[in-house]
This record gives sequence, C-alpha cells and structure tokens, in this order.
Amino acid sequence: MDLMNCFNENASDSNSKLPSSRYKGVVRQPNGRWGAQIYEKHQRVWLGTFNGEEEAAKAYDIASLRFRGLDAITNLKQSSLSTTIDDHEDETFFLQSHSKAEIVDMLRKHSYTNELELFKHNNAGKRMKYRDIIHTQKEWLFEKVLTPSDVGRLNRLVIPKQQAEKHFPLMDSEAKGVLLYFEDDLGKVWRFRYCFWSSSQSYVLTKGWTRFVKEKKVKAGDVVRFHGSSSMGDDKKLFIECTPRNIDNEVSGYPEVPSPVEEPLMAPIQDHDGVVRLFGVNIESNIVDCRPNTEVITSTDFQLAQRQ
Repeated sequence: MDLMNCFNENASDSNSKLPSSRYKGVVRQPNGRWGAQIYEKHQRVWLGTFNGEEEAAKAYDIASLRFRGLDAITNLKQSSLSTTIDDHEDETFFLQSHSKAEIVDMLRKHSYTNELELFKHNNAGKRMKYRDIIHTQKEWLFEKVLTPSDVGRLNRLVIPKQQAEKHFPLMDSEAKGVLLYFEDDLGKVWRFRYCFWSSSQSYVLTKGWTRFVKEKKVKAGDVVRFHGSSSMGDDKKLFIECTPRNIDNEVSGYPEVPSPVEEPLMAPIQDHDGVVRLFGVNIESNIVDCRPNTEVITSTDFQLAQRQ
C-alpha cells in the first residue's frame, strides 16, 4: 500500500468550523464523531474516524510514534498505551516492523488492536529486545571529525557534500529543508532540521543540533558516526553516535603517539683547536666563544671535594 494514497483522504473542509479538540491531531466531525490526522512532509494523512475523542487521540499517538519516533510527544502517557514493560517492547517492535502506510491502514480499519494482539501471541516465549534487533541490522554510512565551528555558536553541523547527496538527498520540493530523525545508542530519538545553505553551498543539520551538542557534551575533535537500516519495514531508520576521539584510538588499537622531535641530520662539530668539521671536511673557524667561563664539575671532582 502506498502511503501517498493516505494523504488528504476523507478529510472535510468543514472541520475548521467545528469546536476544536483538546487533543493534538483530533478534529470534530459534523456527525458528532471524532477524526484523527497527522502531517507528513506538510501533507495531511487521514487516520480515520472514531466514536470517542480519546480513542481518536490514541490513534494519533500510535501514528506519531511510528512517524516521529519513540521520543515523539503524545496526547496520552505511554503507560496508557502499553500496560507493562513487555507490552511496551512488543508494541515498539510491532510499530517498527510495519511501514507507515500499514499502520495507517490498520488505524483506519480499526484493526490495529487485533493485529497487535496477534503479533504478541505469535511472539510469546521468543521476545527479543528491540534495541538488540536494531543493533544487528545497522549499516555504517559515514563519520566525521567535528570541527570547532561544528560545536560552536553557528549552531549547525556541516555534512560533507558527497555524503549528504548520497545518503540524505533533497528533492526540489524540499528546498526549505526537512526533518530527519536519528536514534542514538541509548534508544533516544533526536530530531534535526536538514537543509542546503546556498550562500555557503553546504548541507547542514541546524535546529536540534545545539541541544545534541549540549546534552552529549560534544567537543571539537570528537567523532560523530551515522548509520542506517532499511531491513525493518519500508522506511529506512537513521542512527547517530558520538565518541571522544581519544576513545576511538584506544578502541581501534592504534593509540595516538606523539611525533618525535626532529633533530638535524648533520650538525657541525667544532674541535677545541677552532676547527669545524662539517661533512667530513675540516674548516678553520674564527668563532669566538662568548659563553661565560663556567666551571664544569665532574663526578670525580665532586668525590674528591667530599673527601677534603
């Protein structure tokens, strides 16, 4: 099923004239029922019509978790969607195992609850952690050593142009930028605005990047890595992780070794007779020793002085 077929379907223009709902994504219908909708890339996706206002709010929350990520803001508390930790893990895995269009279709047909229960029954006794499953299916994209400007007051991260056009291509209709969602190694989802700056001809992550830098305490020289996964559902998930540069060296087995101090390959040697020997040739020198007349005390002299 194509997700584009869900856009603007069964939506009525008269909704704006009806009393608004206290829940986000919920609209009152002329027949007294409640509709649920969510926006994807500035287009409305209709989620269906429901008897109760809270039921419609729950449908929006489910779609929001699938569209926005596990860190999305919802109308109802997560505990009201899943009663136990196991239920929460099952529902999380269920959402990520289906495409956005499939979840929308279930909500509109009011079959989401039954499909979820069937999924739980089929996976009873062999539940696997969602994070572990994701970890085994990560695909490395690229990495970048952060510069001072990446973590400074410019509030942006420059993505190398070649990598940006390969992994995060922008369509002509997305000239103003899009929102990209990245999951870190702790399972938290980060939302960044991604766009192209024509003034500097560079691709950047802007809104949301400063918060990531502050919470992760990222510094210049740290390495940020990007991963992707296309094996779960039709939509590719993105991952981000950042580690200090010195830790990377220890992990890789190649610690940073300070460069040795370079010494001259050949230094002139001056004899006591005032002759300088350079490249095997004796050169008479009229250099006057201007150093102060300091007495050099050897270890033998020091022992003799102690005996006296």
